[in-house]
Amino acid sequence: MTHVDPARKQSEKPEKALYGGTSSRRITVRDIAAAKERAEKWPMLTAYDAMTASVFDQAGIPVLLVGDSMGNCHLGYETTVPVTMDEMALLSAAVVRGTRRALIVGDLPFGSYQEGPVQALRNATRLVKDAGVGAVKLEGGERSAHQIELLVQSGIPVMAHIGLTPQSVNAFGGYPVQGRGEEAAQQLLRDAKAVQDAGAFAVVLELVPAELAAEVTRSLHIATVGIGAGPDCDGQVLVWTDMAGLTDGRVPRFVKQYAQLRQGLGDAARSFAEDVVGGAYPAEEHSFH
Repeated sequence: MTHVDPARKQSEKPEKALYGGTSSRRITVRDIAAAKERAEKWPMLTAYDAMTASVFDQAGIPVLLVGDSMGNCHLGYETTVPVTMDEMALLSAAVVRGTRRALIVGDLPFGSYQEGPVQALRNATRLVKDAGVGAVKLEGGERSAHQIELLVQSGIPVMAHIGLTPQSVNAFGGYPVQGRGEEAAQQLLRDAKAVQDAGAFAVVLELVPAELAAEVTRSLHIATVGIGAGPDCDGQVLVWTDMAGLTDGRVPRFVKQYAQLRQGLGDAARSFAEDVVGGAYPAEEHSFH
């Protein structure tokens, strides 16, 4: 029997960890599966540009989602529905260029996969080939299973998304919590099993009661990623502008703000403006002769 030095075993753990790991290679879906096996919790953030993505990558965030949430927080749309494939491809490529280690997941926007598996494959292939993402995400459980199956069979890893699916905002009439009541809970469980059976490597659970999300997490062998789904999911994701306090106005109840960038940026802009108006900038040290 081979003896394993406990100190050596302990030293190997950081390399394998999704967050805090020492490996510099790209995170892959196999790493996500391994983290599920060892019950490791991990963080995910959205990113929409190279500079912000590089900050998160250097901070050790293992998975970055180029979400269609860019529609709300970067492109000025009221919902995610207007986001196009051209916009997704452009910003996904920027995030890939700005990172070295994180697994980059690109969203398939509304209208890019609903026609069926062939449409989904065409658009997912574009994100993989042209933008360089390592995986794609699409919304829907049972209704999207055939799309997921073809993508996975074609070699494209898929992160599913069930519960509240923001692209269906018009059908939902807003952003209500999903899975409340026995019938709704059973449907969410069926959706989770359907995307797992179709080959998804992970599934986002959005605005789902914590107890139900915990049940889903226990019942699946793939990773769950919570957003407003309680503490028991394998991973947790936030829109970065919400997390960093850049979003104006109210944020969802599930958001914890870890900074106040909107106030900080505003203060910096006002200080710059006052220096210009008052003649303090540029000073001698900022000038050439």
